[in-house]
Amino acid sequence: MKYNKEVFRNLTLITQLGIQMLTPVFLCVAIGVFIDNRFSTYFTLPLLILGIMAGARNTYILATSAAKQGNGKGRKSDEKKTGDK
Repeated sequence: MKYNKEVFRNLTLITQLGIQMLTPVFLCVAIGVFIDNRFSTYFTLPLLILGIMAGARNTYILATSAAKQGNGKGRKSDEKKTGDK
């Protein structure tokens, strides 16, 4: 049963990473296209770059926090194994 929990946790993490990367990109592109059509400017490319940077930041924060949580769990199980000696 523990195996299934880890699999679902990993699938959830992968899904969250994808959503957190793509959401800012799509929102910034949509806002850029709207502003370009409305005011005849060229804001789509700078907003696209901003969206990519924001998505990368979100993904990095989520990945590092997941790695820290994963390392903490591994250490506890290692301590249990070495504590039996």
